[in-house]
Amino acid sequence: MKGRVDGMRALVTGGASGIGAATAAVLRREGASVWTAGLDDGEDFVIDLSDAGAAQRVFLATGEIQIAVLNAGICRPSKLLDTGIDDWQRTLDVNLSATFWLLQECGRQMNGGSIVLTASTNSFDGEAGLIAYNASKAGLLGLVHTAANELGPYGIRVNAVCPGFIRTPLTEGAFHDQAFAKKYFGALPLGRGGKPVEVAEAIVFLASPAASYITGATLFVDGGQMAAKFGTWDETTDSFDGLQWKRPTPR
Repeated sequence: MKGRVDGMRALVTGGASGIGAATAAVLRREGASVWTAGLDDGEDFVIDLSDAGAAQRVFLATGEIQIAVLNAGICRPSKLLDTGIDDWQRTLDVNLSATFWLLQECGRQMNGGSIVLTASTNSFDGEAGLIAYNASKAGLLGLVHTAANELGPYGIRVNAVCPGFIRTPLTEGAFHDQAFAKKYFGALPLGRGGKPVEVAEAIVFLASPAASYITGATLFVDGGQMAAKFGTWDETTDSFDGLQWKRPTPR
């Protein structure tokens, strides 16, 4: 039985852990040959992608690809009035500029295919203490919309996933903070945080021929966070088990 991306060649940035590693694993499971690139030692290509020349060097090494998952990113929490030039510039360099350079090279090198960017629910909201991260993730949607418009005539689709609160090495500590998790997950219709593989499955769908008429789109993978303005759960009727809110089955 063939997989969804059988025989395709794929690049995943930030592919050594979290959402990137899960995406690489699902792509391989579905039949693709996968290369990863980023700063972590576990990448196939250990390289600083914020260097404007890095994208070209990666493509020279991989050869032609049909799928590019531009996922690499960092988060340096800091409030608006406290953010210094180093944190601001590094966040934009890694999250936005590196993605731009790679997207540009994809447009030059790919002969059709699919590009998926990892944006965020923070592309839309203004979570306090994350000014640089929020700005960089909002900027990614500008790249998606413009690139979809300009690359569509060449058969290249460009989309984004917008994950919510996903359990990765970056967020692991918060999942162990019961007070934080109870409050945060209480605002999510599904009542829990997400798993990297759940985002990976959405990415692979967008990258696959099953999404052949989808471009310029953003797909929330957030447990309903962006659909629930005032939250869903009620402590008087519902319970929280440390990882997930639950409601008694109606009788």
